[in-house]
Amino acid sequence: MSERVETVVLDSQGVSAWISQDRTVLAMIRSFHSMAADLVVCANTIVEIAHARVDTPRLNWVLSQVKIEVVTEQAARASAALLKQAGLHGHKYAIDATVAEMALRQPGPVAMLTPDVDDMRKLCGTRVRLIAI
Repeated sequence: MSERVETVVLDSQGVSAWISQDRTVLAMIRSFHSMAADLVVCANTIVEIAHARVDTPRLNWVLSQVKIEVVTEQAARASAALLKQAGLHGHKYAIDATVAEMALRQPGPVAMLTPDVDDMRKLCGTRVRLIAI
């Protein structure tokens, strides 16, 4: 991670990988931390990752290390507009759209850790650096 990043957005897979202590993601988190980047999670992501098998104490610790952005009515409407602009619709893309909308309004440069690079590129365009995990 040689490029300066101001904000790092973690989608559900990014948070899940951090919870499970995936070595690659942990190394990225350390690198971003060393450049004083803000780590940000959309509130909807918590809903997506909280399930019966998740290590709840670890989840709570990870969430204590990040800024959690709420989803307001304005954010929801902007997310819907992103979906329409990208030609996507339905519940499959709803949370991705709220994560993308939130990423687009963070202080830049912004990076996002996600396995869903193709859909996120449709939603974020080139304004967010997508890092595949």
